[in-house]
Parts: sequence; structure tokens; C-alpha cells
Amino acid sequence: MPDSGDVQPVKGSGTGDSQVRVYAVAPRENADPDEIVDGFLEAMTSDDPGFATARKYLTKKAAQGWKPEQSITVLTTAPDREPTDRNADPDNQGRAYPLSGRKIATVDARHAYQPVSPAEYLQSIHVVQQPTANGKGKEWRIDSLPPGLVLGEADFLRNYRSVNKYYFASEEDWVVADPVYIRQRQDPVTRMDPVTQTVKALLEGPTNWLKPAVDSQFPSGTELKSGVTTLATDDQSTLRVPLNRKADHASGEACRRMAAQLLFTLGDLTSVRVEQVELLGSAGQSLCRLGKGQAVEFAAVRNTERDEHPYFVDEHGKLMMLLVGGKEADAPVEVPGPFGQGTVPLRSVAVDRGETRAAGVGQTGRELLVSSISTEQDPLPPVLTSRAARPGDRLSAPSWDGRGDLWVADRDPAAPQLWMVPDGTGHPVKVRTPWLGDDVRIDSLRVSADGVRIALVITRGERTTLQIGRIQRHATGEEPVVSVLDLQPAAPRMESVTAVSWAGPSRLVVVGKEAGGVQQIRYLQTDGSTSTTSVLPGLNGVTSVAAPHMDKAPVVADSGDDGIVRLAPGTNWQPVAKKGRLPVYPG
Repeated sequence: MPDSGDVQPVKGSGTGDSQVRVYAVAPRENADPDEIVDGFLEAMTSDDPGFATARKYLTKKAAQGWKPEQSITVLTTAPDREPTDRNADPDNQGRAYPLSGRKIATVDARHAYQPVSPAEYLQSIHVVQQPTANGKGKEWRIDSLPPGLVLGEADFLRNYRSVNKYYFASEEDWVVADPVYIRQRQDPVTRMDPVTQTVKALLEGPTNWLKPAVDSQFPSGTELKSGVTTLATDDQSTLRVPLNRKADHASGEACRRMAAQLLFTLGDLTSVRVEQVELLGSAGQSLCRLGKGQAVEFAAVRNTERDEHPYFVDEHGKLMMLLVGGKEADAPVEVPGPFGQGTVPLRSVAVDRGETRAAGVGQTGRELLVSSISTEQDPLPPVLTSRAARPGDRLSAPSWDGRGDLWVADRDPAAPQLWMVPDGTGHPVKVRTPWLGDDVRIDSLRVSADGVRIALVITRGERTTLQIGRIQRHATGEEPVVSVLDLQPAAPRMESVTAVSWAGPSRLVVVGKEAGGVQQIRYLQTDGSTSTTSVLPGLNGVTSVAAPHMDKAPVVADSGDDGIVRLAPGTNWQPVAKKGRLPVYPG
């Protein structure tokens, strides 16, 4: 470093290719046991076909029994290899190397990411001496190891990427996203490219968590035609998918729905542009074709061309709409009806997906009301009332699903309950919640557009967490039976969660704090996975957040002293309304 002279501007060099690849190296001759273990741990992070090089570090029996495709254990960092205790094996028959780390997730054989609260990971690798191939000496090899792959989070995200598979909501005609992880490049085990891996994962069926609430239109046993490892579009951006004989006798409508599942699923892959899908039978015959424009009829949110507008409650409790499409936000607009006129002051609000009605909780928190926001009308009687003594223990902010049903939680400690109001005007239905008890409180909720998943901010004791529940419906008699089951953590690394909003088919925007950290706003997948690029620019004192279903509109937040602010793509936070609170997008 120079210690004198003027400061000179220096032109920075290019960043280069950030996509790092690891190439496995075979064990050298007479390698000591430390090298064998370290070499194998490194080889697990490579794209080596069949993990052939990694298997060279194993005994023949261990190599045959090791199934890297069976599961992935994800640690915060690469596993720490502790020194072996050389005195533990005085006969020199083998050595055990402890592996340690902080486990944050697993990925199962169906590619489903399952987060866990960070916990200690303790396993071991055992090495023994075996005769060399020529029989003239001995070499160290691994004869016992943990199941599947064990990867640090950075290596996992370098090798794998999240994609959404799509299945139909049970007995409905719209699709639901089911996130899974596939290899970024060719899969070492199947030798399939990412497109083919994605199609294969779709054909295997939904993940175990989502399976009870969705249906696949592919007949049971449908697979890709034997030997297919590459799928590519033609010059018309048409992808032809050859299937086995199980798909040969599918009806025309079932085939269209199968093609729709493929189109939605492949739409998440940036590496390929698919405008049309053609399904081929076992003899190469065309079963059906479907284009992107036709598949829109199966989307949970179908009018994607219409601008989404955020709404908020002003200082007088009136419902206002924001026009935020341009570089500068226009002045808020008062909506028609009693909510906009202020005749019914609001504590919280939710706007339906069609932006024709709104559901509001009155200022006392006791009453849930529904009103038009497209035409003038008189106030209507409440659809639900809470009996809780304290305002903070009464009704949560409501939420609409894509069916037009309205959801709200009564936080009364004496009778906590989750409610669903069919079409926003029907007789309220008590939702079955076997996990809701005296020590559990629903602070807030947001239902997905497809009506199959619900995001719940739940307080247990001193900790507030974000959970995703699966919604199941059964028609028995006149009143439907609705349940929210199998809660899964969506932000296990956050010590507390303040607010949440859906931001697409399987993505959430979450406001919260990690242990020992400051408040942050970040994107999370519904399966709890994340990446280092998911954190949004910092903002102080955020109490609520709202995100659009499509990326075209900005994220909007309530930042306390700064009022309502927005974050358009590629910009920083900008104020849009100094006095206002509780921004929401439709839903």
C-alpha cells in the first residue's frame, strides 16, 4: 500500500461470472484419512455425473449403499470436520471423524424443502483401511457416512434452485403453487437438464404437505418416456413432452389441464421460454396442445393485465385508494360507499380480489362489516361480532381468498376462533383449528389467492412466529366443513414477526427480526427457504406491509412516523401518504 501521494480514481475490474462450479478431485495415492474425509466433503458439492468421483472415497459396499438423491441436510455453513481421536482405535482398524454444524433444513426425496429452527447437527464419518486394487498395499476409505448429501447453505443455493410445480385445488378449476428444489444444472444422478427435472418433479406428484388439498390431472403412474433426459423448445417456443402409455387414454379436457399444469410450472424457469406445450403419447402421437393464453383460465388470479391498487386507512378511519403506477404517486382517492365516506370508521380493512367490495373491522375491533367500494350504499349490519372485553383481543384484520370467501380471527382469550364467511355475506363458519388453544393467539392472517394456504402470525408465550397452514374443505350437508391443518414454520430463523403479505403464488414479504438482529423486510418462500438477495432496503418502524400478486406494482408499507411509503422495483422507499396506516392490496 502506498503511504504518500494523491488519491487517484481507479477503474474497477469486471465482477466476472458469479456462478462458481466445483469439480471433484479423486483421492490421491496413499492419501491419509484426513484427506479422504475432506476430499469427500468437497466432492459432495460438485456436479460430478453420478457422484462417481465422490464414490471413489468410499468402500465398495458404502458406495453401493450411498443414495445422494435420497435427502439433503442443509447447514448454515459447510460441515465442520473435527479431528479424529487416534487413541480410540489402538488396533488401527478405523477412525471416526465427527461432523458438526447448525442444521437449518432438509430436502426430501420429493424435493420438498423443510426448514427447522437452527439446531446442532452431530454426525460422523468412519474410515477404514482396505486393500488397494493391485492387492500390494492398503488405502483409507470411508465405510460409514450420514445419509444423502450434507451441504452448507451457500453450496446448496449454488447447486439448487426453487421452482413452483402447479396442481389443481381439490375439485376446483384453478392451480396452486407447490415449491420444490431442483439442480441448477444437469442432475448428477438422473443426468436430466433443469427443464426435464422440473417436468419429472411435476409428474411425481405434489409434496406430502400439500397433497391432501390438491389434485394432479396426470393419471397415476404417468412418467416421461423412458430415456428422456433433455427437453427443448422449437423455434415456435413449443415444448413437446413425450409421456408413457399411462397418459394415452386421458380425455381431451384432462389433457388440457395436464398441459396447463406444465405451462404454469415451466413459466418459473427463466432459462427457457415456453409459449405452448404439446403432450405426446407413448407412440409419439399428439394428445393435445395448449398455449399460454388458453392456460390463463386455470390461474388463481386471472385478470393479470389489470393494475393492482393498494388501499389504506387514513387518520379519520376512511378507506383510501392509491394510484402508484408512475414515477410519482398520485394523491389518494376516496372510495365510494360508507367506508370511503367515513360513516363507518375503520380499524382494519381487506379489499376483495375483484376490487368491488371491502371488509372492514370497526374502530372498536368488535364488528366485521362488508360493503361495496364501487357503488354508493348504506352501511350494512355486521356479519360477525366479537365479545372480547379489550379491543386488542377482538377481531384481527380480515382477508379475502380467491373464491370470494372472507377470513378473520377472533382473538378473545375466552373463546379464540378462526372464522370463514362464505362469499363475505353468508353464515360464518367456525374453522377447525386443532392447534389453537389457550396458549396460542392468532395476531394476524393472510389467505392465498388460491384459497388453499393461509399465512398466520401466531404468538406462543413470548415468541411471535409465522406459520403456513393448509386449508381443507369438505362439503357435508348444508354447512361446509373447513379446517386449517399441519402448520409449518415459514420464517424459523426470525425471532419475532411483525407483519406478512403474500407476494405471488408461493412468495411472502415478511417484516421481522432475527435473533440479536434489527428489524428487516425480506422475501421468503412459503416453504421457509430464502436467499441472501431477498432482503429489501431497510425501513424503520414498519408495522404492516402489503405486496402485489404481480411484480409490476410496488411494495407498500406503514412506516410509523413516515406514514405510507412505497418501494417500486429498482428504487428506494418513497413516501406516498404522510397520514395513513394499514396498507393492503386486494386479498
